[in-house]
Amino acid sequence: MEALAGTASSSSILPVRHQPSRLAPQSLALRPSRCAPLRAAAGGGGGGKDEAQAAPAANGSPVLKLKSDSSQNGVIPITADKSQKVSSTNTSTDSSGSRAGLFRTPISGGVQSATFAHGLPPPALAVRNLMEQARFAHLCSVMSGMHHRRTGYPFGSLVDFANDSMGHPIFSLSPLAIHTRNLLSDPRCTLVVQVPGWSGLSNARVTIFGDVYPLPADQQEWAHKQYVAKHQQWASQQWGNFYYYRMHNISDIYFIGGFGTVAWVDVKEYETTQPDKVAVDGAEQSLKELNAIFSKPLREFLSSEGEVDDAAVISVDSKGIDIRVRQGAQFNIQRLAFDVPDKVLTLEEAKRALHKIIKTSSK
Repeated sequence: MEALAGTASSSSILPVRHQPSRLAPQSLALRPSRCAPLRAAAGGGGGGKDEAQAAPAANGSPVLKLKSDSSQNGVIPITADKSQKVSSTNTSTDSSGSRAGLFRTPISGGVQSATFAHGLPPPALAVRNLMEQARFAHLCSVMSGMHHRRTGYPFGSLVDFANDSMGHPIFSLSPLAIHTRNLLSDPRCTLVVQVPGWSGLSNARVTIFGDVYPLPADQQEWAHKQYVAKHQQWASQQWGNFYYYRMHNISDIYFIGGFGTVAWVDVKEYETTQPDKVAVDGAEQSLKELNAIFSKPLREFLSSEGEVDDAAVISVDSKGIDIRVRQGAQFNIQRLAFDVPDKVLTLEEAKRALHKIIKTSSK
């Protein structure tokens, strides 16, 4: 425990593969510059000049030839075979609110953003809301030298987390865990967070790149309070030899929001954006209440275009809700925007907005 209670420099007893500053700066790290945009030429029917070819490299491994495209401003478009059948986003708007359905959104010729079309919050706000509503995430660290032949490989593990006021993740980690030892050797990692209640490919998710360090002893109690605020059922639990860590430096954020939203989120914008109040205040309990009241009415409302077997609210924000819809063995996500002049701030306001949509549609 003494080794953990110290600063990150105490990890020098382990093989160090990466040597960022051992101080845990609160300021934003410089973001890496983007590489030149490339386009992969997808194979057509007859295999012309634009067809992607596998050419042998010096070591005998096949290499995919890529064509440079400097006109796309950092976006990496993929030229897809038009014969591929991909379910697209369907939208419909009426007096009872805006509804958007998603099975899997195709991306062609760059990034399509449907943020405004579907009443979605901007990406930075959507990520802050997601980080507040999710309770677990996949932490991907780099295997340390003590793992011999596995050294340098990515290692994924499921962890719980909380957030500070800037949206930086806080972790409660055991010194015996492999990912803890990895972080003490190399603090670089990624955290992959998904909207709770849905794990399909159309689910909103974010990958946060950063460096994780143990918090000093005088900040352990503060970190515990952040955990209790999010994981309230653990308020009286004794943490034993668990120790709190924080992602001090966030270097980049990659967000896939569903409904065509794909974006690299500016870190400074993310840190200065405050999450929606309705997404923070007892988010898990709010979803339970909304489903208890509206599960059946929403199922009937969504059945206007085809019978729906189940409908569950999996996310709520100031502009609307995301609904997991089941039709037989098929699942998809529906976005239902609130038909109100102002942002929804509380659970009660969300209930009134949904009652209005359901009541209007039944007329």
